[in-house]
Amino acid sequence: MCGIIGIVSKQEVADRLVDGLRRMEYRGYDSAGVCTAHNGQLIRRRAPGKLAGLVAELARDPAQGTTGIAHTRWATHGAPTAANAHPHATEQLALVHNGIIENFRTLREALTARGRKFESDTDTEVVAHLLSEQVESGASPQQAVQAVLPQLRGAFALAIVFRSHPDMLIGARLGSPLVVGYGEGEMFLGSDALALAPLTQQISYLDEGDWVIITRDGAEIFDKDNNPVTREITTSGASAAAIEKGNYRHFMQKEIFEQPTVVAQTLSSYLRQVDQSVALPQFDFDLSTINRVTIVACGTSFYAGMVAKYWFEQFARLPVDIDVASEFRYRDPVLEAGGLSLFISQSGETADTLAALRHCKAAGQTIAVVVNVPTSSMAREADLLLPTHAGPEIGVASTKAFTCQLAVLAALAAHLAVKRGRMDRAEECEVVEQLLEVPAMLNAALSHDDEIAAMAHLIAPARDVLYLGRGQDYPLALEGALKLKEISYIHAEGYAAGEMKHGPIALIDEAVPVIVLAPSGPLFEKTVSNMQEVRARGGKIVLISDREGLDEAGEGCLATIEMPKVHPLIAPLVYAVPVQLLAYHVACAKGTDVDQPRNLAKSVTVE
Repeated sequence: MCGIIGIVSKQEVADRLVDGLRRMEYRGYDSAGVCTAHNGQLIRRRAPGKLAGLVAELARDPAQGTTGIAHTRWATHGAPTAANAHPHATEQLALVHNGIIENFRTLREALTARGRKFESDTDTEVVAHLLSEQVESGASPQQAVQAVLPQLRGAFALAIVFRSHPDMLIGARLGSPLVVGYGEGEMFLGSDALALAPLTQQISYLDEGDWVIITRDGAEIFDKDNNPVTREITTSGASAAAIEKGNYRHFMQKEIFEQPTVVAQTLSSYLRQVDQSVALPQFDFDLSTINRVTIVACGTSFYAGMVAKYWFEQFARLPVDIDVASEFRYRDPVLEAGGLSLFISQSGETADTLAALRHCKAAGQTIAVVVNVPTSSMAREADLLLPTHAGPEIGVASTKAFTCQLAVLAALAAHLAVKRGRMDRAEECEVVEQLLEVPAMLNAALSHDDEIAAMAHLIAPARDVLYLGRGQDYPLALEGALKLKEISYIHAEGYAAGEMKHGPIALIDEAVPVIVLAPSGPLFEKTVSNMQEVRARGGKIVLISDREGLDEAGEGCLATIEMPKVHPLIAPLVYAVPVQLLAYHVACAKGTDVDQPRNLAKSVTVE
């Protein structure tokens, strides 16, 4: 979602603010802006579109100052125009905001009735006017913030610069993350540690409801009740090098090819090769007493959860419910005592998923989270933290985070099976042995990159594409369709192969490519029968299978993609690679913005 950076320094900050925004481009945005404090003035520059527009604006009309804030905006309220771009400002102050002010209409109506004039269509501008009213009535910046924050409903991370206090910034967070960075003679605010990586490695994560005053000399942090508090200063470990593409054309391509390495790193945290067993991080509850699992996630993470449902029920014989996070709370789910609620999120800050987590926690559920950011809000609120060790994922379309999530979930499924007495030592050793094969099998899958690239032109002209799979390959069909529509803008849908004749088969004609995921095995023959139904109606099939499957059913296909022969347990991890590569190469063939597809954000921190 949107990105925030703020700097209080003795040096000019505009260039470094723009560099900070550049490091947050991966989050997704459609406008950008900067505001600095200089000689009793607030100097603001904004532009719609990509950062190049803001850079050009600053080249024409520089923004001097040693204190400033900057923002990349993903539009919620109001179109992505210069007028709606952040920072929003009054005569007294300027601010940037991530999140949504849910009661902004009521606040705006009251402010308008009091004579305040609005320049934008955003929810954010009401915060600027509320704070300005306080300052104009004689309140200090600190008093203004204390008075206004309780009036806001929704989610926010704020960074505020005041014209009368040019050597100070105030930040606040509720529902959206905000980080304080500590430098020598300068201080920073940022949406995440990666945004601040080249500036400092010493950071503090603000807790829910915290607000902070930063000057060049340090930070004063207050909790939601305005009591002074101390938050631990940690070393972030975030690397500026992590946001370099190296020799790859796109971040997405780089991250696809990182998967053998990062999945190996992830599995090394969960598998003990010495005795071929599965081990989880320390926790203080008994997994054997869990009687039901509730999985909640969004997007690609939801599809990882769908695969996990197969594993948990097959191996641990544990009943599983799964919900998309945006619907979960609103159906008033029945949460039985003794249940484990499992939340999956790359960022650990996804608004819908975080809200669902808190709902389950309030209902007395044990909370487990699979996240890629071990310092995220979800991680800090969990009873069991299961990190994925994928490293920063910059491409908006998730790739390596997905396969690392699957790796963790497979290990968790095996561990649950052992604890529940459903898996003996020999079976556990076999699972560990298969999981240890995953990095090599991912490398084998990646070796077919050139042939996938060569056939992408067959898919690129399509207006509609269908993906089919059975069993664990059904979620992979959904994921493949999501990847294609995310980055190529081709309409794509994934279906359970057996459901084709219950409606979707009406879509089949010679202009609709059908991607079939069908590793050889118990379900292969049934999937081939569905392929024949497609072929009989003129559909063009791309079959993704191993050599055995291609020999049996590959004849007459539009194209085939060969995968290594793998154990069914690890097939979802391996078959993720061809659907990622196919989407990537089709998008390249169409010339779309692979890393920053239109309308999408990396981390969705609003509901």
